[in-house]
Amino acid sequence: MTPEGNSVTGAVKVTLKVLRGDQMIAYTDQEGRFELPNVAPGEYTIEAESDRDRRFDSGSERVQVRRGVASLVTIYLKDKKSSLQRAGDKSVSVAMLDQKVPGAAKREFEHASRLSAEGNTTESIAALRRAIAIYPNYLMAHNDLGAQLLEQGQLDEAAAELRTALSIDPKAANPQINLGIVLEKQNKFVESLAALDKALSIDPASPVAHLYAGMDSVRLNDLVRGEKEFIAAFDLGGDTYAVALLHLGKLYMKTGARELAIKAFQTYLRESPNAPDAAQVEKLISQAH
Repeated sequence: MTPEGNSVTGAVKVTLKVLRGDQMIAYTDQEGRFELPNVAPGEYTIEAESDRDRRFDSGSERVQVRRGVASLVTIYLKDKKSSLQRAGDKSVSVAMLDQKVPGAAKREFEHASRLSAEGNTTESIAALRRAIAIYPNYLMAHNDLGAQLLEQGQLDEAAAELRTALSIDPKAANPQINLGIVLEKQNKFVESLAALDKALSIDPASPVAHLYAGMDSVRLNDLVRGEKEFIAAFDLGGDTYAVALLHLGKLYMKTGARELAIKAFQTYLRESPNAPDAAQVEKLISQAH
């Protein structure tokens, strides 16, 4: 995205960089969106290089990835020749048309990200609130604030922030996923599943959305869908979402499919050898025999 709020329609190479030197690479689509799946929790730098026509300078952003919470990042690329919008440029949402984030708000957001990475959640939340006070339509700040309030157990406030994010951009998958998680934790399983279905219509490859959709489905006694969603979560997310296998095993125990339950539990332990609940899972395996 340009600083003026216009999406970059040409393919841009996006690189996620890790301190130890590993990298993940993706390319933006025609709407300027990109996705880097299966990223382990931690702090990263994401760099967007110039597009093929070299119209823009490169840009980068830091992002904090949390387990089970979708992360959203917007990278701004400055036009080398002009700040004017091209007539052919298209935007895909209200947010992309209106995300002219003031420098002061952006600095507060970046400060919040650093504080969160240091484990200083209280100050990080305060910085996000300052960013929003400066720029009330700051989509990423509302999403991150909602995610942090979720982690703190302040579910009503988290839901309010995420709904604000979605009022800014109804097509934003990450706030929709995070809202689904909040609603699941509030035991509002029908509403949660509806939110996650919207998220999956935007981002069908989101493992966390499939995981929580599976949990909601089981709570609503739709075990057929629950099985499908847990399998999808693990297939898409790999060992990062091995917990889906634990839920899958418990589902099979409910249906009496003991052999399938044992297989799911054993695969869970193999994928998560240091799981804190390993002893409990071993007991479940013994019960299934």
